[in-house]
Amino acid sequence: MISTLDLTQLPDAATLQRLCISLAALDAINSPDPEFRYYTYNPEWDAQEALFEMSDGEGDQMLVLFRPEGCCINGFLSEYDQPEKKQVTRGLPEAFEEFVFGEPVASIGTTFCLWYTPAHGWQTGVVASNEEDGSEELLYIFDNDPKTYADWANEYYLEETEREPLTTEAVATIYRHEPLTETAALALNNELTDWPQLAADLVAIGYPQELSDAK
Repeated sequence: MISTLDLTQLPDAATLQRLCISLAALDAINSPDPEFRYYTYNPEWDAQEALFEMSDGEGDQMLVLFRPEGCCINGFLSEYDQPEKKQVTRGLPEAFEEFVFGEPVASIGTTFCLWYTPAHGWQTGVVASNEEDGSEELLYIFDNDPKTYADWANEYYLEETEREPLTTEAVATIYRHEPLTETAALALNNELTDWPQLAADLVAIGYPQELSDAK
């Protein structure tokens, strides 16, 4: 299980960024209403910065900042005590300081923090081995396994609905960044109807699509 105590299964920054785009695209397909999406991605959050966000709508959030220097993950889970921030960010590269200590992270809070640079790979600050920070509850989605997302989405989006369950292979096409067609989209959500909106959402995310002429 991926956590701040075991970062070995986390992909490098470039692979993670590609995965984050896929997760945001999948959520755009599964939730036409942006208000109810769990994962989102903004490739133009700031100059040379992209931001991936997980939000459960109940206070738990995870932000992943991508910069030319690498990436940084800030996680907050409301049921866990916040550790001393200077401890969990000890050794944080200067490139990520504004993100971690500025807004919106400062207002959200920090229960865990980790970062990646090409020179040193994944790192975190001081993490007590006998204290839980909830990181495994949020980081598990980054295992790069399409089945992980399919299992989660089938519970999160399809519980108490009549939609067909997502299959691992349908999710895998998005993980492979295959251009989304109407047929592929319907394999993930057979209730889709607003094709121009979905096309616009995918363009905003930066995911390849072939829906421009879909009616």
